[in-house]
Amino acid sequence: MNDTLAGLLQVLALVLLLAVAYVPLGDYIARVFTAEKHWRVEALVYRLVRVDPASGQRFPTYAAGVLGFSFVSIVLLYLLQRLQPLLPLSFGRGAVPPGMAFNNAVSFTTNTNWQSYAPEQVVGDTAAMAGFTVQNVMSAAVGLAVAVALIRGILGDRTERLGNFWVDLTRGAVRILLPLSFVAAILLVAGGVVMSLKSGFDVTTVDGTPYTIPLAPAGSQEAIKELGTNGGGIFNANSAHPFENPNALTNLFEIFLLLVIPVSLTRTFGTMVGDRRQGLVLVAVMGVIWTAFLAVAWASESHPNGQAALAAGAAMEGKEVRFGVPASVLFAVSTTGTSTGAVNSLHDSYTGGAGAVTLLNMLLGEVAPGGVGTGLYGILVLAIIAVFLAGLMVGRTPEYLGKKLGRVEITAAAVAILAMPTLVLLGAGLTIALPGTTSAMNNDGSHGFSEVLYAYASAANNNGSAFAGITVTSDFFQSTLGVCMLLGRFVPILAVLALAGSLAKQRRVAAGAGTLPTSGPLFGVLVGGTIILVAALTFFPALALGPLVEALS
Repeated sequence: MNDTLAGLLQVLALVLLLAVAYVPLGDYIARVFTAEKHWRVEALVYRLVRVDPASGQRFPTYAAGVLGFSFVSIVLLYLLQRLQPLLPLSFGRGAVPPGMAFNNAVSFTTNTNWQSYAPEQVVGDTAAMAGFTVQNVMSAAVGLAVAVALIRGILGDRTERLGNFWVDLTRGAVRILLPLSFVAAILLVAGGVVMSLKSGFDVTTVDGTPYTIPLAPAGSQEAIKELGTNGGGIFNANSAHPFENPNALTNLFEIFLLLVIPVSLTRTFGTMVGDRRQGLVLVAVMGVIWTAFLAVAWASESHPNGQAALAAGAAMEGKEVRFGVPASVLFAVSTTGTSTGAVNSLHDSYTGGAGAVTLLNMLLGEVAPGGVGTGLYGILVLAIIAVFLAGLMVGRTPEYLGKKLGRVEITAAAVAILAMPTLVLLGAGLTIALPGTTSAMNNDGSHGFSEVLYAYASAANNNGSAFAGITVTSDFFQSTLGVCMLLGRFVPILAVLALAGSLAKQRRVAAGAGTLPTSGPLFGVLVGGTIILVAALTFFPALALGPLVEALS
């Protein structure tokens, strides 16, 4: 009873914190991307990279900026890892192997932060700070830029301009992510998170064995890891490590950080389109899905099967006793719903029902509330699909916020939502079918299949969390998961930008008698139903072979 009450109070405190931040942060982000003046530091960046900040870009140019910047980021991050022995603060840690370096470079550049290595043993402080932490900021800024480009496409009236990618990228990093992460890092360090440039300190265990406890600049990376919905831990235990997440207050604060920007972006959307009810509908859909999933996971972990779990009163395997079930499932549902991938408990140890929730959260497309930028443009694409379906039912040309949705728009939206399922099902199917790859599975049967399905769902959705019962250090997994991360990131982005460009060229039309209202509860139900229906039709057979069988057994 005490654990339940404490858990409910944590959920209430989290919701109140998000409600307090919703209006000011959402409106601030809107001002950032609509302001005409440039900061001096921004103007200096534009001069250095030879960018005219006043010039707008069409879809192909904007997309080329996204791809070009990301490609250079991957190359530089790969080289930084391969040249690690030459870097200061490498602590004698050698060059990261080629396959692993490729996977890491792709992972952090695509905002996935999938880690197939033990950070405190493989990566030094320079590579972590100058490579991984920098990409934590910039990959999140890319997501923000794409979301804002889609909003501009919806607002555009017979124009082909979506804004300037380099301006959006710079503003997202300089005005939003860096200041917020700086404040968050100070608060985390004050709460007990470690911030050190030492490799570790030597101790002697109770049996007389010498041991080195590793240290790291965890505070700075922890802040942007959560705020940018990245998820890569600077320690192998991630947010279950006491140096990354020391107590209940830091745990709640970290959950707040990973939710606050995605939630507030719905306010940004409503403010920029001039109808804040549009944003309220979207945040309501996100909130209902998040709440329902949290309830299912909490109930599953609190009422488990198995003699050991029943004796303990809950499924405590793989959970920190500091947090217990409530704080663990709150973190798990929030992190898999935001493409963050940070964990404070072992998802592989969850019951079948709770494990299915974490998996399904990703398979919905991570829109409850989704990652920084990616959650907003993901749910907007699904809203467009919902409007199209409603138009088919009543026999009218569908419209969304004054823009007609024709073949080009629906094709782009379909590509955006089908890319992830294609990658997940092909990747999991190939792994199960090929001889030898199943040897990486530490479990057989339905749970082993769930581990494989989870790995490719995490990669294709740019989440980064894992069931951890599968060994993915072979070249096969390093390469296939890396490809899934790349395609899972950039195929939807290109489709969204193509959709934005097509919408921007249209003339805005006034709402008529046959226009579907998109600012009320009915539309919220339609969008939520579309999200669930698309995932159910796509993934139900795969879920039936894995977590559903396990939950019912």
